[in-house]
Amino acid sequence: MSNVHPAFEPITSAEIESLGVRVEEYRHRRTGAQHLHIAADNPENVFMVALRTVPHDSSGVAHILEHTALCGSDKYPVRDPFFMMIRRSLNTFMNALTSSDWTAYPFASQNRKDFDNLLDVYLDAVFFARLDPLDFAQEGHRLEFKEPENADSDLVFKGVVFNEMKGAMSSVTSQLWQTLSKYLFPTTTYHFNSGGEPADIPDLTYEQLVEFYRSHYHPSNAIFMTFGDIEAAEHQAVFEEKALHKFDPLQKTIAVGREKNYLAPVKVEEYYPLPGDESQSEKTHIVLGWLLGDVTDLEQALTAHLLAGVLLDNSASPLMRLLETTELGQSPSPLIGLDDSQRELVFVCGIEGSEADRADTLEQEVLKVLEEVAEKGVPYEQVAAALHQLELQQREIGGDGFPYGLQLILTALTGATHRGDAIGLLNIDSTLEKLREQIKDPKFIADAARKLLLENQHRVRLVLAPDSEMANRADEAEKARLAEIKSRLTDGEKQQIIQTAKALAERQQRKDDESILPKVGVEDIPPELPKVEGEEVLVSPVAEGAKHQQKVTRYSAGTNGLVYQQLIATLPEFTDEERLLLPYYTQVLSELGVGDKSYLQVQQWQAAVAGSLHGFTSHRTDLDNLHNQSGHFILSGKALAANQAALSELMQATMEQVRFDELSRIKELLLQTLARREQSVVGSGHALAMAAASAGFNRAAFEGHEQGGLLGLRQLKSLMRTLDNEAGLESMAEKFRTIHHKISGSQRQFLVIGEEERLESFTQALQPLVNEATVAREPASAPFTPRKVEEVWLANSQVNFCAKAYPTVPMSHEDAPALAVLGGFLRNGYLHRTIREQGGAYGGGASHDVNIGAFRFFSYRDPRMAETLQDFDDSIGWLLNESHEDSQVEEAILGVIGSMDKPGSPAGEAKKAFHSNLYGRTHAVRQAFRKKVSEVTLDDLQRVGKTYLQPENASTAVVTGSQGREAGIELGLKVEALSQESSAEAVEAGRAEPSAEKAQP
Repeated sequence: MSNVHPAFEPITSAEIESLGVRVEEYRHRRTGAQHLHIAADNPENVFMVALRTVPHDSSGVAHILEHTALCGSDKYPVRDPFFMMIRRSLNTFMNALTSSDWTAYPFASQNRKDFDNLLDVYLDAVFFARLDPLDFAQEGHRLEFKEPENADSDLVFKGVVFNEMKGAMSSVTSQLWQTLSKYLFPTTTYHFNSGGEPADIPDLTYEQLVEFYRSHYHPSNAIFMTFGDIEAAEHQAVFEEKALHKFDPLQKTIAVGREKNYLAPVKVEEYYPLPGDESQSEKTHIVLGWLLGDVTDLEQALTAHLLAGVLLDNSASPLMRLLETTELGQSPSPLIGLDDSQRELVFVCGIEGSEADRADTLEQEVLKVLEEVAEKGVPYEQVAAALHQLELQQREIGGDGFPYGLQLILTALTGATHRGDAIGLLNIDSTLEKLREQIKDPKFIADAARKLLLENQHRVRLVLAPDSEMANRADEAEKARLAEIKSRLTDGEKQQIIQTAKALAERQQRKDDESILPKVGVEDIPPELPKVEGEEVLVSPVAEGAKHQQKVTRYSAGTNGLVYQQLIATLPEFTDEERLLLPYYTQVLSELGVGDKSYLQVQQWQAAVAGSLHGFTSHRTDLDNLHNQSGHFILSGKALAANQAALSELMQATMEQVRFDELSRIKELLLQTLARREQSVVGSGHALAMAAASAGFNRAAFEGHEQGGLLGLRQLKSLMRTLDNEAGLESMAEKFRTIHHKISGSQRQFLVIGEEERLESFTQALQPLVNEATVAREPASAPFTPRKVEEVWLANSQVNFCAKAYPTVPMSHEDAPALAVLGGFLRNGYLHRTIREQGGAYGGGASHDVNIGAFRFFSYRDPRMAETLQDFDDSIGWLLNESHEDSQVEEAILGVIGSMDKPGSPAGEAKKAFHSNLYGRTHAVRQAFRKKVSEVTLDDLQRVGKTYLQPENASTAVVTGSQGREAGIELGLKVEALSQESSAEAVEAGRAEPSAEKAQP
């Protein structure tokens, strides 16, 4: 083990060769705090402190505390140190997270000065939070009068978490999980919604928040976790100096107990709100859930993962096959699979798009499949393929979403939270080896299915049905509650509400002394954008005598024994109809049969050979012309290096022998796509609103809205109505064949990523994929007539997502760097305060998209509409008319460069470099852009703001629920609905009366 600080004692350590890390566990001698350090040769250092948080109601106490703790501490008594540090930092990740039984505060940075700054702020925020009552009112909940100074007006609830959870619980998937958990866990903390139920959040008092903080935010209940090339002892010295030496042991153990098991399965029916103007037919969810045992039992947990893989990994898996093909519903439930994030493992399967009276039949069919598995087992090849997928997941080095170190930390956190073997959850090679031996026994999986599922009485069958009046009843209940509260208020209490609102507004407007916070500056930015270089070689086709060669770009990267490869084909000319169908072609391509193999056989083939295989398209506009764009089709796969030749064979068969005659399969896949896209609306409403607002600027922007946006979702719903008969399906299959024929004949090139010593053999294995096309057929840019967008889109949401967009310039234009910086400048200086703090939205900001030439404002999970759209406008006035400091510009520059420099996984970095080069965004181009970003001045920001953010150029789009419809009409927005029939009615009604990614705690 590394050197240890005297305040800590070493517990254990392990080298994990498959991950290339050493894991070390320590204990703080005085308080018992745990420190888990993952030593790695990686400059992106990660820190996280997690507290076991075990709420006993759904008031959201842990979640609201997570927000409030970041609103000022003893050493940093400013109002908003978290968001201030985001803009004073070069962090690669910075956030706070509330789970069902822990709250965590993680960050990552590649800059040591920055890491030390953030560590100081985080330690003080967690262990010495001020918890100002006004911060609780802002972040949690408060009462205000609708007219702030008029005590005769109606009361309303406000608060960031209150509105966040209204948005989160608009998701049917979230409601499904919370309702299932309520019954799966009748006695433990998982019975409750740790994020908070909107109806219960106002029950939480400030005093209860403070008491929860005192009992849970203590080193004795803390888990410190670190990753990277800083030694454990260095971290420990900081922990001790900044926090731990000030604490005595906590005389209380925070833990989650085991659930009391049911003696017989439970059947329940509950409801979720669905707007009355939507059809209620076939909108019911039916799921079965089991508790499978202790998550800290590594062998049991991996056996459960293997069983879940055997049953559900792909369409050939016995249980997944049932859920995909049953006539009882439209597609598998979004919840299916094994959840290992809690004290006990949860296995769930089920369907959506069903009816309540089909529940008995579905349950019987599921149990019949499980009985067959328990009686007959499954072929060894299928079990081995599921184990192969487990090994791939273990070996792959991630980092393209969360930092890789944070992924490992979160994997280990479950074990640490429940005082189990945290290192064991990372070091699973020996258990995998044991499973390889155990699966040779045909009864192994059969016995696991019988023991864990069939004989397990702790099973819940949940039917979640739509209710067209439920949302209205919830609104009426909230209004009645507020009216009842108001009726009991004394004059003094009314004045107190008014005074609290005033005090909070004054606090939000107050200019804090930011200089007490540490910072990095432009001088700390590395001079060069990280560079990843590959080499280009030519590969010849296999055919004898063939002379034509095609290009392979290959990258050497530390992929831990995996290979990543892609076939890239220039997109040919398509008709308008084919262009609309292109996203659905790419989604079905790798899910169909090949040659004489059915799709079920192909699914087994893929599981045995590859970690993934999927098709997609990419498009980029020219560097200097937004009206010209080019695109490519990509077939992308990954596998263990030993399987690379087999992966190439699989990709060749997919491109040359895919069959579009499995009509029912095509319909199943499109229904699944529709379900996924419908579920994603309330989670990505800000992105969808921004896409809608930008759609009138140019063809690239329109196609984003048409193919991946709300317009595309509506068109997909219409498309599905044409597939109700054999003729419609055959017509669709024929169109897919035509698209595939065109793509198959396009010129190809290849990308391969792996370890240096294997690249030559990887390259030769690509030979079967070389085709005879020699000329790239670049599609001509179709004409496009720009238009102004003023729309309100109706979805199943209790909150709003607002966007305004302005047409701008492409990447090569001299104003593009300043527009990139302007987004962060407006967010940091104006939008965060007005939209989040004062307005109560979960988030808001602005960003510039150089690919479509659009500057876009957005809000996320927002209780307001007109006021937020006005805030967007007012921020422009603030930019142009108020005085500003150079330090504000510097902070915005840091944000842009930090996002450009943010590292990904080794394979992800290589893919990013290749695809950037493919569209002319070479390292030199991006480096030049980055340099210009670092030179942006306040004058530049005001100039581009004045030039491009003109009111007459603004387009507006809002995603909202039925409650926002009238507000949208009053703003002159045309009402659009997600179904074609509803949209026609909505448009008529609308004519009768004249958003980027940022960390959120």
